[in-house]
Amino acid sequence: MALTSIASSLGAGSGIDIPKLVDDLAAASREPKVTRLSTLAQQNQARISAVSQARSNLEGFADSLAQMVSDGTLRSTPTVSDESVISATTRAGINADSFSATVVVDQLARAQTAYSAVVADRTAAIGTGTMTLSVGGTDHVITIDSTNNSLEGLAKAINASGSGVSASIVSDTGGSRIVLKGATGAANSFTLTADAGAGPALAAFGYGAGGSMTLGQSATDAQFTIDGVAYSRSSNIVDDVIPGMSLTLKKASPGQEVDVGASRPLDMIRQTVKDFVDVYNQLKKSITDAAAMSGDTRGLRELEGQLRGMMSQTLTSSGTYTTLADIGIYTNKDGLLAVDQTRLETALTTDAGAVEALFNPPRDGAHTDVSDPGIAGVLDALRDKAVGTGGVIDRVTRTLDAKSKDLADQLDKVNEREDAYRARLEKKYSTLDAKLAAFKATQAYLEQQIQMWNNQNSNN
Repeated sequence: MALTSIASSLGAGSGIDIPKLVDDLAAASREPKVTRLSTLAQQNQARISAVSQARSNLEGFADSLAQMVSDGTLRSTPTVSDESVISATTRAGINADSFSATVVVDQLARAQTAYSAVVADRTAAIGTGTMTLSVGGTDHVITIDSTNNSLEGLAKAINASGSGVSASIVSDTGGSRIVLKGATGAANSFTLTADAGAGPALAAFGYGAGGSMTLGQSATDAQFTIDGVAYSRSSNIVDDVIPGMSLTLKKASPGQEVDVGASRPLDMIRQTVKDFVDVYNQLKKSITDAAAMSGDTRGLRELEGQLRGMMSQTLTSSGTYTTLADIGIYTNKDGLLAVDQTRLETALTTDAGAVEALFNPPRDGAHTDVSDPGIAGVLDALRDKAVGTGGVIDRVTRTLDAKSKDLADQLDKVNEREDAYRARLEKKYSTLDAKLAAFKATQAYLEQQIQMWNNQNSNN
């Protein structure tokens, strides 16, 4: 008999409410076990959510601070009195409080150019043979044969030579000509000469001895002075003279003095200190809440300790102030961060460059990611360690996920066992019901017979 049929017929013969009896017995067995496992699963899910929030806050904090550092928000910005002559950008390392310089641009760096006479057909044969392209004392062989015997073939061969000289074909109504251009700087001047055996027509496309190409402009170095000291560079982008600053020379203007300086973003540094404290406290609270839960989240206390350690960790080896504690960031009695504004303002007045370096450390041969990680570097390292394989958050997350799966498996097994138990109850009480029904039928028959006997005796 199917279980539904048994259930629907229970109690039909005995008069006892056997379906309710089976429901009550099955519920008494199932509900305590299911309730316990469901409660454990809910608690575990709450831990998973808390750890996930802590991870999200940590990653968001690290990413936002790193972005502020990388985009220059916390970096001193250059000032230039005439940006038509010079433009400037800064990197980590400039001392904005004391920096100033006077620059005079006497000559820009230029690239050599040379161009050929016009030919009617850029695809017509120009002769075969080899040519030598000499750039800064280094020779490159240019071969023209039956596979590339044309102006276009010559341009492609030069571009493929790796010489640093680029070739382009310029066309107009009169025909086409080849234009060669080298890299900027006097050392990158070039010649293109035909080798012995090259056809006369090919030799005409040379520049130098025996060539017919015309010089467009000569290769020159940039010539400039900074505070009266003369410099020469092969490029108009100069980033190796002023530490932390890159100059772009835009126009030669002999005799014209251009003032270059820098300004410190003090208001942004103050705001960043405040934002750092606020976001740190939010992160600290999320980790503390997750760690306070019973179960497999206690390892997060390790991460709390690492966060506290950031206050005394050396962030830069440059300047007067090397830690966050040095500029007035401290831990209050509640374990959260606060700012001593008086101490911060004193630090900004005394050595603003050192304060900036905590967030935007210098980068040169003496200051590296190891010696001067900056707050963003320290936070990135802490984040990567915590969420990486085997890290605190990674370990806790994997443990909680495994616990969640185990509890789900346990609940499935409980439901299977309790379904089987209910089926046994239904079968058992179905048999009992049938027996009780038979007993009742026998009882009714006996009562009927006794009644008949009593009636017969009373008539006699």
